[in-house]
Amino acid sequence: MLSLLLSGLRARWTSLLGGFVALVLGVGLLVGSGLGLAATFRAPERSPQRFASSPVVVMGHDRLVLDVRRGPGTVPVERRLDRPQPVDAGLLRELRARWAVTAAGGSDAVGVDAPAGPVRALVGARAQVLTGAERVRADPDPERDARALTSLNALLGTSGGVTAFVSVFVVASTFAFAVALRRREFGLLRTAGATPGQVRRLLLAEAAVLGTLASAAGCALGALAAPLLARTLVDGGLAPAWFTIGGASWPYHAAFWTGLAVALAGSLAASRRAGRIGPTAALRDADADTEVLPLGRALTGAALLLTGLGLLVWTCATEPSELLKRKTYTTLPMLLIGGTALLAPLLVRPVARLSPLRGAVGTLVRENAAASVRRTAAVAAPVLVTVALAGSLFGATAGVTRAKGAETREHTAAAYVASGTDLRPVTAPAGAVVSASGATSVFVRDGAEAVVKYGARAVADPAAFAELARLPVVAGDLRDLDDRSIVVHEEFERRRVGGTVEVWRADGSGPVRLRVAAVLARGTGDNGPYVTRTNAPGAVLDRIEARGGGTATARALEASGGTVATADAWAAAERPSSSPQTRLGLVLVLGISLVYTVIGLANTLLMATSVRGAELASLRLAGATRAQVLRVVTGEAALAVAIGAVLGLAVTAAVLGALGAGLAALSAPVALVLPWTAVGTATGVCAAVAVAASALPAWRLTRGSPRS
Repeated sequence: MLSLLLSGLRARWTSLLGGFVALVLGVGLLVGSGLGLAATFRAPERSPQRFASSPVVVMGHDRLVLDVRRGPGTVPVERRLDRPQPVDAGLLRELRARWAVTAAGGSDAVGVDAPAGPVRALVGARAQVLTGAERVRADPDPERDARALTSLNALLGTSGGVTAFVSVFVVASTFAFAVALRRREFGLLRTAGATPGQVRRLLLAEAAVLGTLASAAGCALGALAAPLLARTLVDGGLAPAWFTIGGASWPYHAAFWTGLAVALAGSLAASRRAGRIGPTAALRDADADTEVLPLGRALTGAALLLTGLGLLVWTCATEPSELLKRKTYTTLPMLLIGGTALLAPLLVRPVARLSPLRGAVGTLVRENAAASVRRTAAVAAPVLVTVALAGSLFGATAGVTRAKGAETREHTAAAYVASGTDLRPVTAPAGAVVSASGATSVFVRDGAEAVVKYGARAVADPAAFAELARLPVVAGDLRDLDDRSIVVHEEFERRRVGGTVEVWRADGSGPVRLRVAAVLARGTGDNGPYVTRTNAPGAVLDRIEARGGGTATARALEASGGTVATADAWAAAERPSSSPQTRLGLVLVLGISLVYTVIGLANTLLMATSVRGAELASLRLAGATRAQVLRVVTGEAALAVAIGAVLGLAVTAAVLGALGAGLAALSAPVALVLPWTAVGTATGVCAAVAVAASALPAWRLTRGSPRS
């Protein structure tokens, strides 16, 4: 068995090369992603900046602590306030009376030159006492590093998931097609006395050797590529400037054993099929495409497809806002892609029959593609993966972003908007309506088990706000908003108009009981809540909307100290089509899929075309010229790519259709778009690789004149 294994690997190294390269790259990417993930688990220790020279910092409370129910008892839950509370004036006088106190821009914290123990004894529960590395909490935006790492963690997790998904698919497809091409070999082995178990063990042993070597090479590649990945993420703005790869060891172990498991899993189904080949049946039907869709594969594909469709429908019906999240529109398409790819042998024949190819060459291309189901499906499936990922990821991201932008514009009837972080209030000119507002937060209990923080808007003039706002009101009236009420959206547990909601304000004060004046549709996630300035202590004016009043209104807005723009221009700037960071992240994920697809296509077509010598010679004997034979071979490859693109677009349509239905259910604008650039690029690259990989061996096989 060992000698047979080694001789087989030497003889078929070209057919195994594609799977080997795919595994090397997959393991390398997993190592790089794992090392990056390990580096995101903890932000680096930063030195305090605001109070670097003070050994002790006294800062106002920056957390809201509420008790929630957990099982039979209660536990405290913390929620971060928008900004720390100011230090009590009386406490400041006591501190200054005993020690040297340093103020540094704002009343929320002071530095104290004293031992920590006596300061804590004096302060008690009136404020926080920070020492050592904790003093960084008094710096501006102390959680910026944590936010950056959270976004980076999501990106690397997504890329790692796509890598694992596509690598399993490519390797499994490669092994399955290789087994189909080796049926005559397995029939000879069975004729020579090999048992089905020995055939299966031979294939699994090949996979184990391939997986071990590829995983080891992939680990080495990942170690070299990880620093380059970190620099790319930093240069692209996806990671903070200080981000570097650490020295964690678990990514190497996880990637190595994952690579080996992928190789074995990819060959498992193929080995079972090979073990079922009978000696005489294999020799008689070695070139016939029979039983191209085994029952197990059909059931698995149908289950994945139905599960994916069912989850899309269920999510749209029960929690449509989940469809707007990247986690959802990244993971759910994989179920649809996997199911459609497994069912590809069943789908490619009817799709191929529908192709509008005419003429002798076109007819032959169409009929060959429909008859050689295994070969056509093996080419179409990886294209399906890439096109579906490109369409669903880019399309869903663009659809959500466009919906948010359109919603932002629809929410105001203003003609002009002034925005900025340091606006000054303005007086409305004659005939003008001016509404000023600022960002704030409210905290609300969600049942007895959770505390939810909602980003809110604080309006200065409820009457002007009601006149300019064009919000999707489902109950109540915006004109009823006052200092004793609140406008909520449908996500609030208590949302009956006229009922009351217990709210903690942005500075942690409360609770206050506010009457529900109106209820808004959920929308894309930014529909309220709204309160008055009375219930938003510390809110900073950052937006002034205005309509009417002619040029006097424009001059008044310019005096506010902010950036003045038309409402259309403001909405476009507030919700740009997509950020460079988002595009780079999507390109990274799509690039991974495209690389694997190219490997799978090249490997499959090189193997498939190389064994078609007799068939191509028959065409030459029948009178076909060498150019016609090459057009037939490359035409089949191009048609298979087109079939994969059509199936990928079908998956994309299902995902975007569910997203559109979800947006409509949320009363949000439906602004879907098919990303033709991404889909076209992916399809074009696949077509170019497929044509080249089929033309090269066909050119070699058709050299010289035909012989009888």
